[in-house]
Amino acid sequence: MDDRSIAGLLAIIVIVALAILGVYGFGTGYLIDASEYLTSTIGVLVVAILAVGALIALGAGSRRWRENPYW
Repeated sequence: MDDRSIAGLLAIIVIVALAILGVYGFGTGYLIDASEYLTSTIGVLVVAILAVGALIALGAGSRRWRENPYW
């Protein structure tokens, strides 16, 4: 294996470890303890997903984006 494959494998392992840690933290902090912040957290996530989706839709429908020779 060369240096790039080892670095890529290490990066994937770190990302997976952080994702597992985040899911564990969310599960123990929000779902089990069910604090008053759960509703606001879900609301913020919904608004963020809608905002990102709207920006993606605007960018995908743009004529300039489709005329770009890179794509």
